[in-house]
Amino acid sequence: MKKMALSNNQIENLDIESVMLDMGASARTAGRILSKASSKDKDSAILAGALEISNRRIDILAANEKDLQAALNKGLSESLLDRLKLDNRRIDSIIGGLEEVASLADPVGTVLEEWDRPNGLKISRIRVPLGVIGVIYESRPNVTADAGGLCLKAGNAAILRGGSDTFHTSAVILECMQHGLSLVGLPITCLQAPPTTDRKAVGAMLSMSHFIDVIVPRGGKSLVERVQNEARMPVFAHLEGLCHTYVHEKAELQMVRSIILNAKMRRTSICGATETILIDHSVLQRVLRSIVDDLTDAGCEVRGDEMSKDIDSRIIGATSQDWDTEYLDAIVSVKAVEGIDDAINHINHHGSSHTDAIITNDSQAARQFLEQVDSGIVMHNTSTQFADGREFGMGAEIGISTGRLHARGPVGAEQLTTYKYIVRGSGQVRP
Repeated sequence: MKKMALSNNQIENLDIESVMLDMGASARTAGRILSKASSKDKDSAILAGALEISNRRIDILAANEKDLQAALNKGLSESLLDRLKLDNRRIDSIIGGLEEVASLADPVGTVLEEWDRPNGLKISRIRVPLGVIGVIYESRPNVTADAGGLCLKAGNAAILRGGSDTFHTSAVILECMQHGLSLVGLPITCLQAPPTTDRKAVGAMLSMSHFIDVIVPRGGKSLVERVQNEARMPVFAHLEGLCHTYVHEKAELQMVRSIILNAKMRRTSICGATETILIDHSVLQRVLRSIVDDLTDAGCEVRGDEMSKDIDSRIIGATSQDWDTEYLDAIVSVKAVEGIDDAINHINHHGSSHTDAIITNDSQAARQFLEQVDSGIVMHNTSTQFADGREFGMGAEIGISTGRLHARGPVGAEQLTTYKYIVRGSGQVRP
């Protein structure tokens, strides 16, 4: 079902607050209908949306080219352009993600626990939708499909506010998802997006606690901090992906080289990319040059501490700011550490609680790292680029939560539910 696009004049004359309030009210109504929808209808809507994305890939690519040209004119960096760009392979990935989400078990109605009380009461705890979810994101048009599909799977209505950089691409993808809803008789208002790039729409969303139950920000540090500061409803925060890979003294060199090259350079613009490499001082001389060979050959700038610079002159001197920087680019920082305790302390002090990895063949060291690093995702002998809901078997993700309440790590359909208690009696009254 294709909605009529607003003219530039209509957009300029929007009463944004009124538009957003109407959107919130219709989302609340649609959410109540969606919460009662069958698993079959929800899955059918998601699959129909995926098919429509495939059918309209020419429209999506044309809209994406329009967004890319505008981004080029604004001088966006290569890494941001990479986040924005779609091609047939990435569209296929979006479709595959939606198909995987549809294939998952429906989390709604799952009985988490049940027990009987001595007085005969039967109590159970079951999963239910959160309600209406607001998603605010930047530069990634695939989030429109990922978030939309996950919210539908978990029985939630959603208001999807993508960045201005992806406005045209996201609009076509949303139309595809709404088409899927209409085919199964569900309200297209289950998934909506503000019809404007004006930032006032974000401010309005953050104040709509009577319509929006939770906000999920996915973007740069300034966006997430604004949402955390202004939101009047709970926030699933994804602050930033300042990820570390730690090379322990008992790491195998070939494994170190392959993992680090992938963790940094597979895609530098994603939040799971390694930004800092920590290396035990005892093996620095043995492993550093090989690591720098691989990274520089791949076009990566390497910044490091004095000890690392003394070993390899290709390394640029790091400043204290580098240990706290999410580059999202072909830049990485390297630091020597005095063993595993020093590495863990560095990560817990400078990291963002996103994803951190250790490379070692020492099981005791691995256990200590996995237990003591305070991050949502902690890894052993693998690339931090696996920090992704689809790689975790969730089909997709709405973001990586770096907070501690309700959801942590990849936020998939199950994490977009809450629970309620069902109590069944046979006439009991409380004495």
